[in-house]
Amino acid sequence: MSRAAWKVPALMGLVLLVGAAGGYWFATQGRPTGIPGVATPADERQPLYWYDPMFPQQKFDSPGKSPFMDMQLVPKFADEANDSSSVRIEPGIQQNLGVRLATVTKGKLEQSLQVSGVLAFNAREVALVQARAGGFVERTYARAPGDLIAAGDPLADVLIPEWAAAQEEFLALRRIGDPALSAAARQRLHLIGMPAALIAQVERGGKARSVMTLTSPISGVIRELDVRIGMTLSAGQPLARINGLEHVWLEAAIPEAQAGALQVGQTVEARLPALPGEVIHGALSSVLPESDSQSRTLRVRIELANSDGRLRPGMTAQVRLNQPSQADLLLLPSEVVIRTGKRALVMLVEESGRFRPIEVQLGQESDGQVAVLDGLEAGQQVVASGQFLIDSEASLRGLEARSLGKPTMPMDQPALHEAEGSVVEVGAQGLTVSHGPFKTLGMPGMTMTFPLAQPELAQGLKTGDRIRLKVRESDSGLLIEQLEKLESAP
Repeated sequence: MSRAAWKVPALMGLVLLVGAAGGYWFATQGRPTGIPGVATPADERQPLYWYDPMFPQQKFDSPGKSPFMDMQLVPKFADEANDSSSVRIEPGIQQNLGVRLATVTKGKLEQSLQVSGVLAFNAREVALVQARAGGFVERTYARAPGDLIAAGDPLADVLIPEWAAAQEEFLALRRIGDPALSAAARQRLHLIGMPAALIAQVERGGKARSVMTLTSPISGVIRELDVRIGMTLSAGQPLARINGLEHVWLEAAIPEAQAGALQVGQTVEARLPALPGEVIHGALSSVLPESDSQSRTLRVRIELANSDGRLRPGMTAQVRLNQPSQADLLLLPSEVVIRTGKRALVMLVEESGRFRPIEVQLGQESDGQVAVLDGLEAGQQVVASGQFLIDSEASLRGLEARSLGKPTMPMDQPALHEAEGSVVEVGAQGLTVSHGPFKTLGMPGMTMTFPLAQPELAQGLKTGDRIRLKVRESDSGLLIEQLEKLESAP
């Protein structure tokens, strides 16, 4: 091999050796610091303890595998434990999560409610036409249910023999000229049901009128009509039912949660597909006292003027109820609230990128704004976007939301869960037990340390003793509240 050919492999080997040495030096000495999530030699943070994120109340003195889940324990550092009631998120991570903030403000909550409604007949504008005496129908006027009718329009001609005889008696006594007898006869015509207008016609004409024309007392629509030519009538028999259209009702269903602020007389706006671009103004006339058990709504009646007759019962409408506005309320965007079903939470922004879950009491909600009755103050900031991710992180770390301070009732106390096991260690911090499954919790058997509700519960116990323990879920994990020593198996 020539000298030139021998130098090429040697030179390449030297280059590779220098490169490897330089890479090793850079990896051990020249690695930059301050990169989030990467440990550096300058990082002198010391873990206070290790924990399982699924059981954050249980602390371990050394790293390893969790006895509860198939996962490694996570270290808890001193700077993370300064405030155990909040979670800290780096600004860069906040930006990646799209965290957006909202400020608690004071202002006026413009309350309006939008629902659907249906027009209906006004049941207060109803007239009944009845037969005042027995007789026979001699003529009808081609009316039918659903027809519009004006006040005074005829419905039927009725022959009433009893009235004819009474009219003849009245005319005879009137011709005698005795005022007392004439007045008594006229009063008798009133008492047998004869209308005053018919009596006046008989008196003016001096001739008995045995046929009476029944007319509509009001303008409106014929809802019912039961009169036919030749039929026999009895006194008090209903012949027609007429509903006025001067005013109509707009009936709507209001959710129970939003019905508390309704007031009779408040203004209402209605928009009908049949009248595009037109707004009909009315007033809330009544809130019915019965709630619908299926839809959990209250029915309301809104009275609308209908002098031109364009509003027809059965039409649909979009209803806007303008409720009285409230001033000086603490307001938040509705999107910031985390609703758990039992309470409402928000993520409060604190200093140094920390967030704390707190409970709030909410009031009325309208147009994307919700009133805060308790839990916050004006000027505080809460998370408006990304709050669910932060809340999940807080839950993994075992952070409890700050409560409103309401006392816990005995009936709300968590239930006791029972299992049997053997004592592994009696310590100052609690009792380490190798226990069987807690069936009511769905928790398998394992070895773990439980805090004691009272230190006296562990008196007389030693390693290896068989026990029956009853635990209750608490903020610090599963707490032993009752303990019974069992006889050892023979």
